[in-house]
Amino acid sequence: MNKFNLFSQALFSALILLSALQAIAQVKPYSFSHLPEVKETKFRNDTIRITTFGAKNDGVTLNTKSINDAITASHKKGGGVVLVPAGLWVTGPVVLQSNVNLHLQKNALLQFTKDFSQYKLLKGDWEGIPQMRNQSPVSTTDAENIAITGSGIIDGNGDAWRMVKKDKLTESQWNRLLASGGTVIEAKKMWYPSVQSAKGSLLKNAGALSPDKTPEFYASIKDFLRPNLVVLNNCKRVLLEGVTFQNSPAWNLHPLMCEDLIVRNVYAKNPWYAANGDGIDIESCKNVLVEGSTFDVGDDGICIKSGRDAEGRKRGLPTKNVIIRNSTVYHAHGGVVIGSEMSGGANSIFIYDCSFIGTDIGLRFKTTRGRGGVVEAIYAKDIVMKDIIGEAILFDMYYAAQDPIALKGENRDAPKVVKYPVTEETPVFRDFHISNVVCDGARKAVFIRGLPELNISDIYLDNMVIQAREGVEIQEAKNVQQKNVRVILTGDKK
Repeated sequence: MNKFNLFSQALFSALILLSALQAIAQVKPYSFSHLPEVKETKFRNDTIRITTFGAKNDGVTLNTKSINDAITASHKKGGGVVLVPAGLWVTGPVVLQSNVNLHLQKNALLQFTKDFSQYKLLKGDWEGIPQMRNQSPVSTTDAENIAITGSGIIDGNGDAWRMVKKDKLTESQWNRLLASGGTVIEAKKMWYPSVQSAKGSLLKNAGALSPDKTPEFYASIKDFLRPNLVVLNNCKRVLLEGVTFQNSPAWNLHPLMCEDLIVRNVYAKNPWYAANGDGIDIESCKNVLVEGSTFDVGDDGICIKSGRDAEGRKRGLPTKNVIIRNSTVYHAHGGVVIGSEMSGGANSIFIYDCSFIGTDIGLRFKTTRGRGGVVEAIYAKDIVMKDIIGEAILFDMYYAAQDPIALKGENRDAPKVVKYPVTEETPVFRDFHISNVVCDGARKAVFIRGLPELNISDIYLDNMVIQAREGVEIQEAKNVQQKNVRVILTGDKK
């Protein structure tokens, strides 16, 4: 063989190797070796007790001023710990301040009042869009180096705020609820805690900010404008550790546009019937670590969001660089969820060593036309699931703001497939990597439903054993790769 032929053969081999490497690069294999770094909080060694400012743990005294005065005093001294000792402390809204760690001792119960007059109406955010809301029980804006830590409980008194669907309760539970007061809208099969709350539910976008809405209008539906329990807006270096957050009026934990957020060993708890009772909604945040935590709630467990529709696209802040590990989700609409308000996008999300037990869906990725936004570079591995009511893994671009599991007697028709033009309102799902999943019991193993105008693409499923009544269903998707995926059909046993 002459030198030219040798050179040609070598060049051909090099081109083949380059092509193979390019193909491997397109697959984008898992990479958990370079996880995002999240900066930690650090506080002065100085402690102020709320009792110093007159707080009383008699279960009657309203301690709002005492607690907030203690936080302000600590902040002015350069920060430190504000200590909530053991006992029952009734309070109105608490506002955190920079460099302050609100620490709840074991057996400390911070109980938020059900006197709605203590919560001001403020411009806030509701499900990804600006709205008028009641002041959150715990909140802050533009703070740095803040924390809520300890072994105590923060209770949002959510039962005083929330509506309840009749079909989610037994007959005895429903009758007890009716006997407690409130009002019912029969057509909606829904109980409301007050006439104001019911009135607001009948209005479209009742809390939306609009020049033609007067303060008197918002006041007339105040009870309907439920706050999230903890709202941290545009904060840097945040730590939530050890505390139980429970009984929230709406979402439990809502970090919004935060950077360097650590959620460690918390317990987020809500009744199974809690409307909008999400565990944590991480919205338009970057550099986030959720670890060692437990969620048992009435809506999505651990949720990634980034704003809704035009408002979310205008904000343009994706949720990115998120680690979710060593955590358990019990009752919830989804274990780890992305969407549906993801119009600013989401990327570089790492989920591993998690368990979902009894959730409606395991891994849940949802959106709909109008959202826009790009969700990509999502990695999940080493996931254990048991007794999943619906799908173990679900991708759905036809989300319709409904519970994932139809209630008894509720009929749902499949959406009509119509192809629309691709615009900025068209959402994008691509580049998902899911491996090492074991699921003992689900209705369906995997469900993927994209849009005809823009398919879901590049989904890599690897090393799975899923016991389910139904197998894998794929609609309007491309480059879905399955390797070592074993589905064990169980008939009606599971």
